[in-house]
Amino acid sequence: MSKKLILITVAIAVAGGGVVAWLILSKPALPPGFAASNGRLEAKQVDVATKYQGRIAEVLADEGDTVDAGQVVAKMDTQPLEAQLRNAEAKIREEQDNRRTAQAEVAVKQAELTYAEKQYQRSKVLVADGAVSQQEADVDLSRTLAGRAALLGAQAQAVRATSSIDAATAEAERLRAEIEDSVLKAPIRGRVQNRLAEPGEVLAAGGKVLALVDLSDVYMYLFLPEPIAGKVTLGSQARIVLDAAPEYPIRAVVSYVSPEA
Repeated sequence: MSKKLILITVAIAVAGGGVVAWLILSKPALPPGFAASNGRLEAKQVDVATKYQGRIAEVLADEGDTVDAGQVVAKMDTQPLEAQLRNAEAKIREEQDNRRTAQAEVAVKQAELTYAEKQYQRSKVLVADGAVSQQEADVDLSRTLAGRAALLGAQAQAVRATSSIDAATAEAERLRAEIEDSVLKAPIRGRVQNRLAEPGEVLAAGGKVLALVDLSDVYMYLFLPEPIAGKVTLGSQARIVLDAAPEYPIRAVVSYVSPEA
């Protein structure tokens, strides 16, 4: 009797499975010109990453949050960079003082040279008249030549000070840019899919902090039989039916057909 019950139970189970299979396989076929397949919805993922190595100070978004393009989502520790920037700015002020000093020295040497040149011109005239010896004229010429050399030296010092200002200014601009890049902003409007780092962690250059999903670019890859795939054209209308909500078909279009289809 027990064996008979088991056989009856198995028979019922087999019959039930057959009914289910029949219901699935007996669904009405699609009309001509329509094709169907299964796939998985996907979206473009964009990572928010650091440009330079550093320690994370704040992460301002959590998984599931929606962020706008340009929104600040994380900040890196910039204290070392700010200290370097203050040093560069102090260097700029120092070199500006050096340039002003050098420019004043140029003015002094220019005045001394002008006086020496005039004195030498007078000496040459007086030598011709016999009022001044040739030796005194040579001394005035020597002073003129020395004055020109001193003027060139002062001008070179002013140029070096200007170059130092330019170098310190470039360094300050680089540090400001690095500090600005240490404030991480969302490149797109999207949903935070993964929070990949936490405050206090030290990341290498290019280290990922957040992974965003661009919900404006959602797509699905479908695999169709060769006879059908060859008839699909770009721009063709489609509908996506979700297993969880089959009563709400989603409008879609064909945006890509594999060249190997």
